[in-house]
Amino acid sequence: MQRTTLLPENWWDLRAEAVAGEAAAQDVVALRAENDQLRRALAGRMVIDQACGMVMVLAPCRRGPARNLLMDISRQCHTRLPEVSAAVVAAWEGEPLSRLMQRALRDALRRLYAEDRGCDSSLADEPSARGRP
Repeated sequence: MQRTTLLPENWWDLRAEAVAGEAAAQDVVALRAENDQLRRALAGRMVIDQACGMVMVLAPCRRGPARNLLMDISRQCHTRLPEVSAAVVAAWEGEPLSRLMQRALRDALRRLYAEDRGCDSSLADEPSARGRP
């Protein structure tokens, strides 16, 4: 079987289609980059959700306060939330937290418990506020 190909009368339309094909290739590249970015964001979100769940179990609280606690640690340590969450999950698996994150976690927990009791965290640090004479 023999196939015959006829060129269109307006051959410059082929060039326009080729240029449009290059634009489509650029769109594919842009979509792949966006897809990679979304995958990284989703992976970071999964770690954040896991760390929130751990905080919810260990410091009995709801999801909002648990996420706020992680964000508080993130702000104190000048570290992105996914990185703080990954460090908390790694700590659960036996890897120690940095001293800065330990201090930030301790402060954040102190504030969380003070809010839960309905008092200011600075008052919770005073001996009389803890029930000592």
